[in-house]
Amino acid sequence: MIDESRNPSERQPAAAARAPAEMPSPAAAHDAPEPAIVTAGLLVIGDEILSGRTKDQNIEHIARAMTAIGIDLKEVRVVEDAVAAIVAALDELRARHDYVFTTGGIGPTHDDVTADSVAQAFGVPLDHDPHVAAALKERLGVAELNPARLRMARIPRGAEVIANRISVAPGFWIGNVIVLAGVPAIMQAMLDEVTPRLRAGARLMAETIRADLREGDIGSELGVIAKAFPEVMIGSYPFMDEERGPNTNVVLRARDPEQLAAATREVERMLVAVRAALTGSDPA
Repeated sequence: MIDESRNPSERQPAAAARAPAEMPSPAAAHDAPEPAIVTAGLLVIGDEILSGRTKDQNIEHIARAMTAIGIDLKEVRVVEDAVAAIVAALDELRARHDYVFTTGGIGPTHDDVTADSVAQAFGVPLDHDPHVAAALKERLGVAELNPARLRMARIPRGAEVIANRISVAPGFWIGNVIVLAGVPAIMQAMLDEVTPRLRAGARLMAETIRADLREGDIGSELGVIAKAFPEVMIGSYPFMDEERGPNTNVVLRARDPEQLAAATREVERMLVAVRAALTGSDPA
């Protein structure tokens, strides 16, 4: 669970910083107005990702988790283990989105500088949290708790500690920035801790239509429909059908069920017409 003895900092030194999203209690949620659009950004931190040495496994998990609760993950950035780069990216992302997640860079080595960067971005000191240090000591023992491992007890002042049920060393939450581990299993455990406290947005509904056409056959037609239904996101995703060869799935997403249904009908009519035109058959 999250250590409630620490209060998240409300300091936002960036002039255009966006206020953190509200986190209503379960009781208040019943009386809340219709959910608004809630957005998030993700900052992946690590030279090992940029060099190709390590394959990221966290983006898809976070994207799916956010979609499930109605939060739009709008952008993902990958930056090196450098304080200046992390601070610059954080300042942009936290001014633009309700939530910013970071993964990586909170381990025991010299290049784990995420905590340093977040503290600098918020203009607060980076302290050794005595509760975290005690938990590490209990887990590792006095002999194993060397200065390198003690780095994992450094928490920006005013941040909440995010519990790590796998290896103790925590993440933290300050303002609208949520700092998670880079190791996938640990990141997922931390995300499970914070997800219930995130403000849910209006969920997207989706329809998937198998086109039985190549993507290039319907590109222009889909553009016309997308223009006619600006509230519906329409994407085409080619795939290889073992029996029919190149094929396409058309995916429509929207928050308004009526708009989604209308756009879906229009896409289905268009697909029938295009298939008929290509085969010379009567679409009726």
